[in-house]
Amino acid sequence: MQKNVNIKNKRARFDYEILDTYTAGIVLSGTEIKSLRDSKASIAESFCEFNEQGELFVINMQIDEYSHGSHYNHKPKAERKLLLNRQELKKLHKEVKNSGLTIVPLNLFINDRGLAKINVALAKGKKLYDKRESIKDRDNKKYLDRIKKSFNN
Repeated sequence: MQKNVNIKNKRARFDYEILDTYTAGIVLSGTEIKSLRDSKASIAESFCEFNEQGELFVINMQIDEYSHGSHYNHKPKAERKLLLNRQELKKLHKEVKNSGLTIVPLNLFINDRGLAKINVALAKGKKLYDKRESIKDRDNKKYLDRIKKSFNN
């Protein structure tokens, strides 16, 4: 009936060191969830921010307009509210305010009940030498996998 939707932010793990992850719900309108079920979304350049009331919003998340929508269609880059427990929100707000950490979305998915969820991470930005280390580790892993494959044949 429903195909599996899993939209990832591949740049997040490269640009940030992930410290803690949370699963949050998203407040969406009718055409947004329909477009999301068609996998017409991107979280590549998005980030999360608190407003004055202490609510968490995801900024710069692209959900394309629904193809069969009328004049009631949504805005593609609107701010969307994230739903977390009050304790989790307080903890995240304190960490962002005091430590200078950031909150980035990792992946966007639809759970078994048909609800849109997003995994967000409390993250610290990587320096240039950390990124070089990640590239080196990835290349070494590819090289070892090639050797193992040729050895097994």
